[in-house]
Amino acid sequence: MSHSTRYRGRFAPTPSGPLHFGSLVAALGSYLDARAARGQWLVRIEDIDPPRSPKGAASTILRQLETFGLEWDEAIMWQHDRHEAYQTALDRLEHLGLAYPCSCSRKQWQGFDVYPGWCREKVCDPTKPVAWRLRSDRGERPIRWHDRLFGDQQFDPAELGDVVLKRKDGLWAYQLAVVVDDAEQQITDVVRGLDLLDNTPWQRQLQRALQLPLPRYLHLPLIVTAEGQKLSKQNLAPALAEAQGSVRYQLFQALKALDQAPPNALAAEPTITQLDWAVEHWSLTQLRPTAHRLMPTSSPITTTGE
Repeated sequence: MSHSTRYRGRFAPTPSGPLHFGSLVAALGSYLDARAARGQWLVRIEDIDPPRSPKGAASTILRQLETFGLEWDEAIMWQHDRHEAYQTALDRLEHLGLAYPCSCSRKQWQGFDVYPGWCREKVCDPTKPVAWRLRSDRGERPIRWHDRLFGDQQFDPAELGDVVLKRKDGLWAYQLAVVVDDAEQQITDVVRGLDLLDNTPWQRQLQRALQLPLPRYLHLPLIVTAEGQKLSKQNLAPALAEAQGSVRYQLFQALKALDQAPPNALAAEPTITQLDWAVEHWSLTQLRPTAHRLMPTSSPITTTGE
């Protein structure tokens, strides 16, 4: 990133339920990286999948961020308002020969590791609804980039398959939406969980095809249970704390999960004090490039979710 480009980061949760400790670590990492660079930090609600977005979940997430002192700089972007922008991008990809309609069902290609591209040249069954897929075998291959924590990366998108850009039910898929929105919000730095590392090749392909800026990437270690299971809303990870004492302690634990070595006395300090310390001392060199961090268990945290 050149010195003339001001840092712009973002946290982009899916409102499928309240934030949990893993979400907090991802949000905190992106927030600290932006604030330490004296940049801007934005929030985007990725609500392109209404069936997975229960009523009230988005407002709960925003309230949780405020409770932990993570304040954003601009108006919230809501993906449900962005249909026209996504359609324009898809039309452009179709024109370039990089997107195609696909009638195949998952059941039809279940014997393959990835979708084998049967509809690339012609829709197999014109009588069925179609999804739209990316021609991953075209354009730059392999995709190379430097992750700020995990170093140089190289993937061949064709080996990952022709990812869906728009679903058969008409809903937009993550890969296209995230690329279009990062460009719209002029995001320079994407800081997110390691589980999205192998999504980056598709996103770089799309960015290059659509002639969009290429942000820098920093993927953070995932928070897992004692059994090695990634914390997620799907496996009923407990919601973040709400009582102030527990909030302070949980924020402190998130700083430890990011290897920032906060002094023990900081655990009892207000969130603003902890965040001020963390911004001043943010160090990427202290962050260890390992895949997982264990969810803290011995803590006086009381979690109450909705």
